[in-house]
Formats: sequence, C-alpha cells, structure tokens
Amino acid sequence: MKILLVTSYDYPHVGGLSTHMATLQAGLEARGHKVDTLSFSDVPKWKRDLIARGPSFLLNKVSLGKGYVWTLERRRQFLEEFFQDEVHRGYDVVNAQDVFATRAAIAAGLPTVTTVHGYLTYEGISKGSVEEDSTHAERLLASERVGYTATREVITVDTRIKDYIERETGVVGHMIKNFIDVESFKPEVERREEFREKYGFAQDDQIFFVPRRLTKKNGVIYPILSLPAVLEKFPKARVVFAGTGEMMEEMKAKAAELGIADRVTMLGAVDHADMVEYYALSNVALVPSIYSAGVEEATSISALEAMGSGVPLIACAVGGLKEIISDGEDGLLVEEQNVEELSDAMIRLLENPDEGERLAATAREKIVAEHSHFAAAEKYEEIYLKALEK
Repeated sequence: MKILLVTSYDYPHVGGLSTHMATLQAGLEARGHKVDTLSFSDVPKWKRDLIARGPSFLLNKVSLGKGYVWTLERRRQFLEEFFQDEVHRGYDVVNAQDVFATRAAIAAGLPTVTTVHGYLTYEGISKGSVEEDSTHAERLLASERVGYTATREVITVDTRIKDYIERETGVVGHMIKNFIDVESFKPEVERREEFREKYGFAQDDQIFFVPRRLTKKNGVIYPILSLPAVLEKFPKARVVFAGTGEMMEEMKAKAAELGIADRVTMLGAVDHADMVEYYALSNVALVPSIYSAGVEEATSISALEAMGSGVPLIACAVGGLKEIISDGEDGLLVEEQNVEELSDAMIRLLENPDEGERLAATAREKIVAEHSHFAAAEKYEEIYLKALEK
C-alpha cells in the first residue's frame, strides 16, 4: 500500500506524536509499504506565522480559546489545500493523527483512518488554551464528533480514549497501545560511565530521569517536591528533565525555594535519537503524570522507551500507565500527586539496586513481546485494509 501519515501539528518535533509517526513509518516500511508524511511544517513559513499563528495571540486577548480554534482551523485549511493536488491524492489510505487532519482528508474525499492520541478539547482546557464550558470548547468538541463519525476507522492508543469516543460519538474504535522501535531503544546501561562523561554528569550521581514535556498534566513538579526527602538519605541524588513547556519557570522557582536547585538539571529539548543514551546514564526513569481537567495519560511512549531501555521505571497510577505497568513486576506505580509515595519509591530503588535490575529486565521482555513497532504495524495494516473495504 501507499500510505500517508498526516498531522496538523509540526513534524518532526519533540514529543510523543512525532515519535509515534516516525516509529509507525519504520514498522510499515519494514512490511513493504510505501509511507510518506505530511504536516503543518510543510506549509510555507510565512503562511504558518502570518495566517495561522499571528492572529491567534490577539484573538485570545479578545476571548480565551478564540485564537486556539483559529489556528487549528487554519491548519486544517492548509492541509486541505495540499490534498487538492494530484501528488497528495495518489495514496491508498490517509492515516490522520488528529481530528483537524482528519477533517481535511475527508473534505478532499480521501480514504481516511484516524489515530486518536488524546482528548483534544479537554487537553486544551487542561493547558489553559481554552476555557471550560465556553463556545470555543464546544466548537472543539463538535470538531471531534464530526471527525470521528466521518472517518472510516478510528484507532486509539488506550482504552480510556476508546471509551471516550464511543461515549461522545457512538463510534467503536480499535485500541492499539503505543509502541516503540525495540531495535533503537534497547539496554545500553553497560555504557553508563561513557554517557555520563559525554553529557557532563558526575559518575557518582544517582540520576532520576524525567523524559517529559514540562506541562501540568505530566506532573513534572512532583519529582522536585519529592527530591528533598530523597536527598536526606542520598545526597548525590539528581533529577534530570528532558523537555520544554510552560511549567519550566515554576519548576525552577520551586527548586530554588526548596534549596535543591543544584540537584535539578533541565536539559530543554533533547533530540529523540539521543534519548536512549540519557536512559542509559540514569539510575531510574520517572513518569509522574497526574489527572488534569479530565485528561489522563495515554499509553506513554516515554514510559515504553524507559522500559525498553533497561532502566527501572516509577510512574503514577493513572490512565494508560496502569495498563502497561504491572506494579512490582516490571515497574513501580505510585498514587498521583502523592509526594511521599514518590519519594519512598525513589528511595526504595536506590536502596535496592537488585530490585531495580529485576524490574528493568522484566520490563524489557514485556516491551519486546507486546509493544514492538513491527507487531503494531501489522495491526495497523489490518485496519487500513478493513477501511478500504468500506
């Protein structure tokens, strides 16, 4: 098949959606398919900046959420324009990665399958882009209903999103948990000293790695709140964040307030190809997601990559994290927003490195068996074929 993966967001960028697209492309190509991508990044820069992004700031000043809806609609419009030319009409199937890409492909009359990675409306509310119960929130929710109803097949990355779509639209989707490139994300912990030297970390640091975008729903403030108790027993403990986001300044301020700024490292955006090295140089990975405005973590790609990379994982028991982690078998689950529980789990794995090694080994086995991009690509292929029969 000739397949087009499409998103109305930037691609590539640092984040789970881009990782999903790149990994799915690799899996599908390994099965002999021709796969291309199309995204907002393919739109000329002047159109992106002057038409989609520029007015949104001013519109949001008039009414919070108005600019957010504006930019999403312009992105849809730009993609729809691409679909009018012959080059972008010659695909057997379009796999849209968000509802505005879905609407663009359907309007152009292309056979479309939609992968749903989250809750568009409620995530907008959670990050403060749109007000709850506003006309703009209603408009976003209406876009979701239109897109999910009109697309030929819906794929979700966890059961909660699947249930959400069925509840809102009556559409019964297919749930395929997220996946990783198991050949790229593999244990490299024997090279820990090499990577610590490469990136300037002390060899005796006890590093907790947080590979998360710095946004509220990712719970990134909680490793900072939990660190003082860990430092009482392990003065060389360090929390390292890889990501950017609106929480960064608040996190820096809280670390300074607690007197632990020297034990917190913020790397900013990290190239996805380098992430396996950061996992390898770490003692433990943390995915401290929380509930926020009705939004729950899906099947976190960061968690899967940590589990595939040979380091023990601590995560909060929310959303899809509860589906991929068996507490005490292949990782540790703690109550979300519970500072003491997170501190205790961090201390537990530093005190018991053998337990951490056991958790990591079991996690790697699970990832290879259940979350390989090769197996996922086969499942996607089956759904594409089903869509083409309609």
